[in-house]
Amino acid sequence: MQKVKVDLDVRSYSIEIGGKLIPTLGKRCVDLGLGRRCAIITDRIVGRLYAKTAVASLTKAGFEVHVITVDNGEQAKSLKVVAKCYDELASHRLERRSFIVALGGGVVGDLAGFVAATYLRGIPFVQVPTTLLSQVDSSVGGKTGVNLKAGKNLVGAFYQPRLVLCDLDTLRNLPSREYRAGLAEVIKYGIIYDASLFARIERDLPKLLKKDPRTLAEVVARCCEIKADVVGQDETESGLRAILNFGHTIGHAIEAISGYGTYLHGEAISIGQVAAAKISAEQFELPEPDVARIADLFKRAGLPTKINLSPAQRAKLFAAMKVDKKVSAGEVKFVLARKIGAVEFGQKVTTETINRSIEAK
Repeated sequence: MQKVKVDLDVRSYSIEIGGKLIPTLGKRCVDLGLGRRCAIITDRIVGRLYAKTAVASLTKAGFEVHVITVDNGEQAKSLKVVAKCYDELASHRLERRSFIVALGGGVVGDLAGFVAATYLRGIPFVQVPTTLLSQVDSSVGGKTGVNLKAGKNLVGAFYQPRLVLCDLDTLRNLPSREYRAGLAEVIKYGIIYDASLFARIERDLPKLLKKDPRTLAEVVARCCEIKADVVGQDETESGLRAILNFGHTIGHAIEAISGYGTYLHGEAISIGQVAAAKISAEQFELPEPDVARIADLFKRAGLPTKINLSPAQRAKLFAAMKVDKKVSAGEVKFVLARKIGAVEFGQKVTTETINRSIEAK
């Protein structure tokens, strides 16, 4: 097992990465000194696979467990579902020392984290991410939130978990499309922070696609180290943490205009990252060979790198970008790369440049 620490003073916590970790959930929660009552928030698919094991572990450790099951997909990240969760927590008498376990992918983690941040003005929660994307990205760093019709994650809070358990065994049951979508975030870390990681992914992609245990554990741990380092320096995204949004400005807008579900998050930000690389070449000195390497790696991972949009869809895309969380004083700001492994945030980009970046060539 590998362990990564997120260093945030009194809010510090560990990320544990390895196999057979869900059966140890109860013991770890005892070690954290959490209250006796808890709730697991999960979705229907993940619940069928892992809820029984999680409940058994928690029950054996002396906890009273209630399971809240939500629908699959981005539609679960809504204020309506949040209210349902509040009602169930209240009916099962969860208290301030009680805690929530987020058992699932990024949607469940974002939802459960937001519920934990706001129920009784905040109760502890533990992340048990079951997808590659959530293990390397959304479960770490304390971003929680739900969607509005106007855009993704427009309501949320920064609220850190007490522990993150990345059980790599859950990836065995992950559909190929979901797994590949997670690789989009893995590749992102190489682009924004670590050229040697990017080169390793290029070299070891066949092993990653086969879910080689050692390669996967090392790469997941490195991604978590990078995110922990960034979050440790900038917890609430007042500066450096914005680099984690590379490709997300366009990616989130693609998700919004396609109705949340046509594209998985990783697929949308794959398109967004390739577009950001093109913008970086045109406006920010990124060498063309690096643009080609970036686009090629996403293609090799089986991810989309372009999108066909009608004029009306382009208009909707730009409108969606205007309501993104990263807009400042009405201006859309981008993260752009000077080279693989080095990016800068807060960059202005013209509408014409964005349009050229998303042309399906």
